[in-house]
Amino acid sequence: MSAQFPIGPAQVSDPAVFGRVAVLMGGTSAEREVSLDSGRNVLEALRSRGIDAFAVDGVPALVDAIRAGSVDRVFNILHGNKGGGEDGVLQGLCEALGVPYTGSNVLGSALTMDKIRTKQVWLSEGLPTPRYVRLAPGADVHAAARELGLPVFIKPSSEGSSVGVSRVLAESDLDAAVEHAAHYPGELLMEQLIDGEELTVPMLLIGGKHVALPSIRIVPKGEWYDYHAKYISDDTQYLCPGLEGAEEDTIRHLAREAFVSAGCHGWGRVDFMRDRSTGALYLLEVNTAPGMTSHSLVPKAARQVGIEFDELCWRVLESSLAPAAQTTGGAPA
Repeated sequence: MSAQFPIGPAQVSDPAVFGRVAVLMGGTSAEREVSLDSGRNVLEALRSRGIDAFAVDGVPALVDAIRAGSVDRVFNILHGNKGGGEDGVLQGLCEALGVPYTGSNVLGSALTMDKIRTKQVWLSEGLPTPRYVRLAPGADVHAAARELGLPVFIKPSSEGSSVGVSRVLAESDLDAAVEHAAHYPGELLMEQLIDGEELTVPMLLIGGKHVALPSIRIVPKGEWYDYHAKYISDDTQYLCPGLEGAEEDTIRHLAREAFVSAGCHGWGRVDFMRDRSTGALYLLEVNTAPGMTSHSLVPKAARQVGIEFDELCWRVLESSLAPAAQTTGGAPA
């Protein structure tokens, strides 16, 4: 597989180029524990490559470290919103304070944290995504289900890691699903359930271009890929590449289109469903700071093309450099 991906050498070789790197993890979002796990792994990998990296737990602590003059750039591995690092707030803070950071900018982060608005952009670009209904406060959830047709998913519009998500097969379960999702801030989303296979395509900036890595087909032991299957169970199977031939080319092309159209940058992961009966692909969401745990998917796809975990972290960190520094190995951005 690696022969099909001319990765090429890293853009810089001197760890001093990065300066002091704050690995931002933890925070106060619903995905705190996953972020801490991811952050510990990233921190160890960066230090193993000679990078002067240190852990920072949450945005307020990062502000203190920046004010103290101890941060040259940020490796953002916060997950989620409202105290996470994927909703554009952190990105705006870093830009206002002149501190480079990994991942998408304010627009790409804020947009993709909101599943409803992301769908609106994709639909305007002619990209396929499951039909949906926005559930405003007080909305008639039963009428919405009749409009879409059961089965459906009910989700908080602005959470990740399957937090607050329910798979609803019967109308009698709708109210409980809405109550569960409503524990999380923001709007709710009712989405058509696509019966089929779940796939994901990691994205990585390589040589100044966003490259779609091999797809991964996710085969949970249970009926769907919920929080337990993602982070706890050892029974979930991950097949990489998830598709073959022209189908693999198609999903990778579609992932790049979805990633770029949503204003994303650096690295991320684009999630799909593939209809079991027709083979049609449907875009679900983009993760702009994906997990880097032992169960996470970006490292699995990167390894498939010969990029081990420490090299992956280095490449992600490179995306925070200004183009001149990337190509010349010059001073920190």
